[in-house]
Amino acid sequence: MSKPNVQAEPEGEKVIPIAKPKEGGLARFKSKSAPMIANVATKTGMLPLSSISEAGDFVRIHPSEADYWSSELCFVKVPMQGSKNDVFHLIDEDIATQYLEAKQVLRFRLALASKPSDKFFLCHVPTTNLENTWNASALEAIEDAKRLWVKAMSRRSEGVDAYKITYAKDADAFSEPRWPAESLEDLILATFKGHLIDSDQHPGLLRLIGAKLVS
Repeated sequence: MSKPNVQAEPEGEKVIPIAKPKEGGLARFKSKSAPMIANVATKTGMLPLSSISEAGDFVRIHPSEADYWSSELCFVKVPMQGSKNDVFHLIDEDIATQYLEAKQVLRFRLALASKPSDKFFLCHVPTTNLENTWNASALEAIEDAKRLWVKAMSRRSEGVDAYKITYAKDADAFSEPRWPAESLEDLILATFKGHLIDSDQHPGLLRLIGAKLVS
């Protein structure tokens, strides 16, 4: 797809009230509290992390780089008990440099993104090795997704090392994202809660360097 440009009782009469049957079933469990205050939004909380291609769907990227795109950040992937996949952690660059090999540290930006129906996530934005055709085509898709619904899919099966960028047939096929009110910093901190390596005693770092956790 190419890019789209009672009535009052009579006086003197005594009314005998009829006893109502006792409520049964689920009625006894009805909430008796007042409804939530209108127009108070719930917090977005933890968001998934994904590249634009891993989203596997049409994507929009928040158009404000100043407000909803981070600067380049440092990440490591840490094996976690109970998790099938390694878990992304943010890491202080000085700690990473002191304790880890350069190839263990991943560097990229995070941008607030959404799939249709306000399925928000934090999208990886490449910042290194930009001459690489995978990164270059991913960046192209991310830039277009600021204003269009875009899907990026691998072309490896065609023998091409790049992503195929597809645009929604109808520009208004999906509603515009209703972006969260929280700041990007709040969203990132909520997403990485417990996964911020800011000291040399953090369990994530100790796992990576094979050090014993001191209780």
